[in-house]
Amino acid sequence: MGGGLVARTRLVLAVDGGNSKTDVAVLSEDGQVLATGRAGAFAPQRDGVAAAVDVAVAALPDGLPAGGFDHVSACLAGADLPVEEEALAREFAARGFGPDVVVRNDTFALLRAGASAAWGVAVVCGAGINAVGVSPTGAVVRFPALGRISGDWGGGQGLAEEALWHAVRAEDGRGAPTALTGLLTAHFGTATVEELVIGLHFGRVDEGRLHELAPGVLAAAAGGDAVAASLVERQAEEVIVLAEVCLRRLGLLETPVEVVLGGGLLTARDPLLTSLLDTRFALRAPRAKPVVADVPPVLGAALLGLERLGASDAATARLRAHYDP
Repeated sequence: MGGGLVARTRLVLAVDGGNSKTDVAVLSEDGQVLATGRAGAFAPQRDGVAAAVDVAVAALPDGLPAGGFDHVSACLAGADLPVEEEALAREFAARGFGPDVVVRNDTFALLRAGASAAWGVAVVCGAGINAVGVSPTGAVVRFPALGRISGDWGGGQGLAEEALWHAVRAEDGRGAPTALTGLLTAHFGTATVEELVIGLHFGRVDEGRLHELAPGVLAAAAGGDAVAASLVERQAEEVIVLAEVCLRRLGLLETPVEVVLGGGLLTARDPLLTSLLDTRFALRAPRAKPVVADVPPVLGAALLGLERLGASDAATARLRAHYDP
């Protein structure tokens, strides 16, 4: 009886490890999503590389082993420097996920998910802030994104820390009165902002919870509070300057290009922040087209994985159809 070898369908594991959650998707090379899962925050800089990869393992659907994948495409928060990407890739490989592992910063997932092409600029403004730019020739611009020590400002955590600074000064008389004092005391259930500060100092209040204040800061700005409005204006400026610098360094300021906006602060589409961004883009990067990402970033990691396997256009279209709203 004659016969031949039947080619096995290759499998991709896509991982989007974010500051608040970790999403995974298992897909076949024809673009079919076979399984998905979710776990907690991916935080290698806080928890260590091994513990962070444990979170990716926990995100795998029940009964699915952490192995047998032909390619792992992992776009991860905390993979801010090449040495960090390499350390995470080694850990994934050591766990036996598969023979081919590529780790990138999570901004690459946002860009690939939100842009219609494989190039453009992405700015993420969630708990923190970061950006990446990729030119049509494959040139890349990125930032260390290590917080204030690397020149960053903003995101939910940064916005809230600044709100706390202003609220303290308003309460003790060093600063202008602001509705932010009431926002902080009401949210954390303290009598005064000073009581909240002391709770943070002694660890009775988790500093990581400050990012919960971001929606309230936006609401206070919309309500006419001058201090809150100044913070929203500064946040808009930080988003714009990241995009503008990426475009300038890639030589794309005069080229029609998509700028993908992602992260909770930007996908919330706050009217004031959105209006400020639209005005600044029109003035400083008029050829740019801002695009708010309406799809999960894990789609970007999955698309990058399919492209690594040389998948067909039909496969990428099938994958996008699964995630498109």
